[in-house]
Amino acid sequence: MGARNFTRYAWGVLGWNIAVVLWGAYVRASGSGAGCGNHWPLCNGEVVPHAPQIQTLIEFTHRAMSGIAFLAVAALLAWSIRAYPRRHRARGMALASFAFLIVEALLGAGLVLFDYVGADSSVGRALYLSLHLANTLLLLGALSLTAWFSREAAPARGRISRLAAAALPVALLVAISGGIAALGDTLFPASSLAAGIRQDLSATAHFLLRLRVFHPALAIAGGVFFAWSAVWIMRTSPRRQVYRIALAVLILTIAQLGAGAINLVLLAPVGMQIVHLLLADLVWISLVLLTVESAESSR
Repeated sequence: MGARNFTRYAWGVLGWNIAVVLWGAYVRASGSGAGCGNHWPLCNGEVVPHAPQIQTLIEFTHRAMSGIAFLAVAALLAWSIRAYPRRHRARGMALASFAFLIVEALLGAGLVLFDYVGADSSVGRALYLSLHLANTLLLLGALSLTAWFSREAAPARGRISRLAAAALPVALLVAISGGIAALGDTLFPASSLAAGIRQDLSATAHFLLRLRVFHPALAIAGGVFFAWSAVWIMRTSPRRQVYRIALAVLILTIAQLGAGAINLVLLAPVGMQIVHLLLADLVWISLVLLTVESAESSR
């Protein structure tokens, strides 16, 4: 019963952190990143802002959610130490989750302190955003593995599936290009799809617009690779658990490509950006789980 409760809690912590990520995207898309000024961890020099503007409320809500996430992951780590032996993978992934969350908090603080918010369109912001996004995905992956491995009575090892593992850096690259494209959509909105294409191809286009054009091509190529990998694993793996995860990868990938096309045609409305990001996170998590489960089936 104790292990089952831990697993439920771990999945809940993962869900909460996904919500934090999605709200963080809303902070960026709504231009509220500077809602608390250049103060951190205080908000405009106050613990709780008085008579705040809407941008301040949005940013302060994200900070409060992040604080709850920190406490939740800290509790997850403490519980894992009590519930599992030293070498158990759930305990190791809980420790990794906590480490990634600390880095996530520091990177979030840096966005504010370095003023990489609001209308800033510098190379530094794009690089920092890419690093932040990569760490976010590693955090979500570690949290998902904490929940997944917590079902085991004892550690298990297996040879990593090269096909499934190869999808992870591809997914990371696609996600980073998507983050840069979303930043470009926020800072340089287009009045129509044709106008957006002209912006991207202009000889005087900002570098964010020049980079934005690569995301659809990378997303399609990555999606085809994910789908092909999932189908291949579904056909070759004898384990039903692996089949189900591979099927989830296939379905989520198709949904993600569809959401990306809608996002492009509708000129990236905020709501569609959030849906697109949610699907990207779910694709990433499913690929992480597929990698470890296909490794178990190859033992």
